[in-house]
Amino acid sequence: MPGPPARDTRTLALRGAGLVAIAVISGLLWFLIRHDSSPDEPAAQPPAKSTGQYTFTPVAGPVRSTDCAAKSYGRTQAFFQDSPCQSLVRALYTTESGGAKALVSVVLVGMPDSTKAKALKTLTEQDGTGNVTDLVKDKTFAGSGTPSVSSENAAYASRVEGTNTTIVLGDFYDKHKDKALLDKIVKDALRLSSDFG
Repeated sequence: MPGPPARDTRTLALRGAGLVAIAVISGLLWFLIRHDSSPDEPAAQPPAKSTGQYTFTPVAGPVRSTDCAAKSYGRTQAFFQDSPCQSLVRALYTTESGGAKALVSVVLVGMPDSTKAKALKTLTEQDGTGNVTDLVKDKTFAGSGTPSVSSENAAYASRVEGTNTTIVLGDFYDKHKDKALLDKIVKDALRLSSDFG
């Protein structure tokens, strides 16, 4: 008579241990599946910053506004007073090539129509007409040895896409001089405005 209860207790204990083992293994598998899938998910990163000839590192901005007249100077400011923009995004980047480091200002101006976007490009292409105030000139960004990207030594590039005008200015740190290289850098930086959204 004492034998069967002992066997039943042992059987129940084994079954309980088996269920606990299954639960632990299931939990471990679930944990591993969840953590193994995480690295496969790509981290959100700016898509276009290194897809051109140079790799650009953001150092300030993007700073957004809708008052282009307040964020410009010279004849460009007068242009915006007569033809207000719809949006303004400004940012600064650095890049290096052959040991030379450059600071680049990228500005994206949204105008009401493509005619005004082209007129803005034509105006800022001319010397002595002012421009949109970059983040160095308005003291949003400052650092040791920061070049003035709006000086007469700065390189300029611009383009119009629909109602948007992109304006790029750039200059080297440490008073480095290489006009051909700087021209290539600012032209390549035109693509960065597509990251502004």
